[in-house]
Amino acid sequence: MDSKVETISRLAQWRIDTFGPSTYKRSDPFKMGIWNWILSIEKSRYMYFRLFPELSRVSKEQPPEARFVLRVTTTGTNRKPYISPIHERLLRTSDDFVWPIDTTFQGRFVIDVEFLDLKIYPLNGGEANPIWPSDGVMQSLATQSTLRCLSRMLFEGIHADVIINTADGTVRSHKAILSASSPVFHSMFLHNLREKESSTIDIEDMSTESCTALLSYLYGTIKQEDFWKHRLALLGAANKYDIADLKDACEESLLEDINTGNVLERLQEAWLYQLNKLKKGCLMYLFDFGKIYDIKDEISIFFRQADRELMVEMFQEVLTAWKPA
Repeated sequence: MDSKVETISRLAQWRIDTFGPSTYKRSDPFKMGIWNWILSIEKSRYMYFRLFPELSRVSKEQPPEARFVLRVTTTGTNRKPYISPIHERLLRTSDDFVWPIDTTFQGRFVIDVEFLDLKIYPLNGGEANPIWPSDGVMQSLATQSTLRCLSRMLFEGIHADVIINTADGTVRSHKAILSASSPVFHSMFLHNLREKESSTIDIEDMSTESCTALLSYLYGTIKQEDFWKHRLALLGAANKYDIADLKDACEESLLEDINTGNVLERLQEAWLYQLNKLKKGCLMYLFDFGKIYDIKDEISIFFRQADRELMVEMFQEVLTAWKPA
């Protein structure tokens, strides 16, 4: 039957034996992606080719956004192909795509539809979701595989070549990972320092648990709850070993839950590690939002212990907050 469309991979092919005296021809539905598709031809002065999804619950709730090209080829001695431009559009009905050709075909001809990409168009807006693997999808799969390997390297100690002495134990790691993550670690292993000769590093200002959280971050396997729990220790390590992205992540995290119980500690950390966004957030919380009145006892102790330059800056904030409008 010449209404059947054959498919392989992302190609659909409809062979028309003869159009005959009719002015309209429609294919049987064929599967591509999650939809059933239909090709149709109308003949008048032009030949009109249409491609559309068969009406169904799937096509209604998950309409396709397709990128495709059509080729129409006669099977006689003069195999002249008619090739459409590459089309990319949302297809819901038979009116959404029509390709006219200024000719009529005699005898047999073949219609090829090559689907270059298919996406599910979101009814509530946003970006369409591809149904076939793309560069982004493959990169994501590769990243997941790499992270699984790195996790095994860390927690199983596969070919570990450096020992880290912490405040209450030891952990094993890899010089290459540490060096790629931190210019400070890189310098340790590059020059003839004790760390290079002995393959040991002393990080005695961190507990084993906090150091493991640091390594989990460097290996890309840290869990959110571990990051949250150890973020102050991670901030100190990020500053000490010049790990800029970790330092930024800690600052953003510490900004998220400022309250009267921790604002002075956060302000001190911001001053110590030169975290301008966190410092500004703490000062706004205290002065612009008036929370300094809720911690009068704590602030008096803080003033006796705080850095002189920090005190000057806080005093300037007081003047700004109390400046007459």
